[in-house]
Amino acid sequence: MKPLFRLALALSFFAQAHIHAQEIPCAWSNVERIVAVGDVHADGDQLIACLRAGGVIDEQQKWIGGKTHLVQLGDLVDPGPDLKKVMDLLMALEVQAQKAGGMVHALLGNHELMILNDNHDDLGETDVVSFGGPDEYKKAMRADGKYGKWIRSHNTVIRINDLLFVHGGLSSDYATMSLEEINKGVRDAMDDPGSRNMAHDPQGPLWFRGLAEDPKKLGGMLAAILREYGVKHVVIGHTITQTRGITVKAGGALILTDVGMSGTYGRGPAMCLVIEEGKFFSVTPAKKQNLRVE
Repeated sequence: MKPLFRLALALSFFAQAHIHAQEIPCAWSNVERIVAVGDVHADGDQLIACLRAGGVIDEQQKWIGGKTHLVQLGDLVDPGPDLKKVMDLLMALEVQAQKAGGMVHALLGNHELMILNDNHDDLGETDVVSFGGPDEYKKAMRADGKYGKWIRSHNTVIRINDLLFVHGGLSSDYATMSLEEINKGVRDAMDDPGSRNMAHDPQGPLWFRGLAEDPKKLGGMLAAILREYGVKHVVIGHTITQTRGITVKAGGALILTDVGMSGTYGRGPAMCLVIEEGKFFSVTPAKKQNLRVE
């Protein structure tokens, strides 16, 4: 009986672990302060400047944000020169923030998907060297590798207070699905590049640009998203703003955070969105500017 008991116990633990693996939280309320950072594209210096401007790290790159929730809106990686550096930093800050009562949310973007699918058109030689060479890099990005496992555990879309955060946006094909369904659907589809699934669909949340490009034309859909998820604002990355600054559209219903900060994309400002005491700000190392958000 003892071997059978051990087997039953082991199976029980396995089943519980599997269940918990699917129960990754994706909604939070009563968060007093939020800092959101758009596409970094592996530019380590710009990311550090952004996080310092947002008041979440000190000069030693340690967490000082307290209970702040930091949201990185995807495309943390690729094609900048500091792939390993930016991942190491956010991985460390995740642990430090949690101990302080805060959180770090590194969302999935299309470039995370690309490197997991061995699409390395934008990958620089220095990125591979930083891992110790091509073999070590591939090992690190496997499903059981340190960085591949970390990326695959991330959410695609989250809700904090009355804000919805997603890399690309939600098209009408996905805007009636629950956050849990979208997040699980993308995670399950990430390693299947041969099919038009949720992760690879051009209308999917990692790729869709419709909201950013024409929010007036899609105003009805944007309003439907707000109603569906019980939020007042949708915050996205993925599409570089024309002004190279955080841009508010549709009366504050849509906020664009991709300012093209990476050197690969012209090195726009190291700028983040800060939300505190119900007010919205665009923040750089030199300036904190109030945003008109209704």
